[in-house]
Amino acid sequence: MAVRPRQWIERQARQRVLLQWAEMAESVEFMPPKRIRRLSDEAMALRASLNRFLMRGDRRAAASRVALDALHLPGGTDWRWRPGFLAGPISPRGIARPASGTRLGDRAALWHDCEGHAMILEQITNPRATDLSPYGLQLEVFGFSGSFLSISIDLPTEALDGLTRNHIVRLEASLVVERPLTVYARLNIGHGPNSDELLQPLHGIEAGLQSQQIVEFDLALIDMNEQRLEKIWLDLIFERPEMNAVEIRELFLSRHPRAEF
Repeated sequence: MAVRPRQWIERQARQRVLLQWAEMAESVEFMPPKRIRRLSDEAMALRASLNRFLMRGDRRAAASRVALDALHLPGGTDWRWRPGFLAGPISPRGIARPASGTRLGDRAALWHDCEGHAMILEQITNPRATDLSPYGLQLEVFGFSGSFLSISIDLPTEALDGLTRNHIVRLEASLVVERPLTVYARLNIGHGPNSDELLQPLHGIEAGLQSQQIVEFDLALIDMNEQRLEKIWLDLIFERPEMNAVEIRELFLSRHPRAEF
């Protein structure tokens, strides 16, 4: 789970190819006809491969959405969601030395107070056939001089529709860490000028093993104003993360009403 030189080299090679084609597109009017015909043949072959890749990628993402519906969820579940950066490709795929507040995709942001920014945040492809999400999120941390580090995930506004203090928000997560690490999940709900939070530890995360986690946030424990709900988001908080790497292979949220007794 350290930096993968081969993947980095392959990504750099693809970026160089992309730059070459962009430059040729700008200078095509100055090319001799013979070279244009040769490059057009190459472009057609490249486009066929790219279309094939996109089609198969869309098919896998669709299969992931079908699998989402097949998950065993508590009775009465009335909302379910997986972040888009786990279901499909995003751009950019990775960010080196990210500043605090840097976003990866339209839902995830990294927050920290590390002056050196010695980190890499990157979307990865999940390796196992049993992974429901085709993609994951990897955070590599090298020297870390700060006091806090977290990944924040914005939930869609649909999560607030009909939300009451009678609901339980359920998080199913799958993580792999390079070294032992303490991780917390914090659900935050903004209502009017106020916000409330619920904090839950993720237990039993062992180095090198895929850890399946299920935690529940009981909204009866917070005094939220159901008439003024404005925002909901999840923070994954990492304690003492230096010289470590975390792969988030699944983040799946749902909600269901609390059982009545």
